[in-house]
Amino acid sequence: MRLLDAQNEIKVLQMSKTIIIIPSRMSASRLKGKPLLEINNLPIICHVVEKAKQADIGDVIVATEDKEIVDAVESNGGKALMTKNHRTGSDRIYEGLKKIKANDIDYVINLQGDEPLIDPLDIINLNNLMIKNNADIGTLAAEIKKDSILKDKNIVKVNTKEKLNDKNFSEALNFFRENLSTKYLNVYHHIGIYIYKVSILEKFINFEQTKNEIKNRLEQLRALDNNIKIKVGLAKFAPIGVDTKEDFLAIKKIMEYK
Repeated sequence: MRLLDAQNEIKVLQMSKTIIIIPSRMSASRLKGKPLLEINNLPIICHVVEKAKQADIGDVIVATEDKEIVDAVESNGGKALMTKNHRTGSDRIYEGLKKIKANDIDYVINLQGDEPLIDPLDIINLNNLMIKNNADIGTLAAEIKKDSILKDKNIVKVNTKEKLNDKNFSEALNFFRENLSTKYLNVYHHIGIYIYKVSILEKFINFEQTKNEIKNRLEQLRALDNNIKIKVGLAKFAPIGVDTKEDFLAIKKIMEYK
């Protein structure tokens, strides 16, 4: 599906209103200051904002506790707001949503601020699947083509109820970091983007963090542990996230070559 075709489809679904909020902070544990690392003279966070804008499904706002990020986003034509320090990105986007005071929003997308290679078509597809299926929480995953991904504990995997295809929106059964491909069928590379019904996001952030969530460092397990279903759509590919200096250099090489 071409970008224009996808945007035309979302216009048919405009009875529902979506906003994209990008949580971001300077104090990442493995690569501090990564939102402002530059590729092609533009900070990483601003590349993500541009990809979100290209999806053209609603307002795009960065939520952060760091004034430097607000300044960088606004100086490059984006919107940003200050939040408190939060334990998770979902808590941060909820505060951002409350500060906006937009009572007509039905869905909010939590787009990670360290994935400048995210495909706008995948953002559009996730939004469309969510609205069509009236789901509570949705996310994306891509096919795994290398054994090294299964073995890498820094890469989150998801096990789905059915095999994913371009059209379905299958239920997530579990999220994990270990190589459990011999235990589960339908294992995919999870991508760090979520879409919530606003009412479900409010419920979700008021749950206590679960032992399972804390042990695995995966906030989505809080939803599953509280019997909230997460639906999964198929992405075209899994973009590299910027977690380490090596990731940054790899993405920089790809984007500067383009």
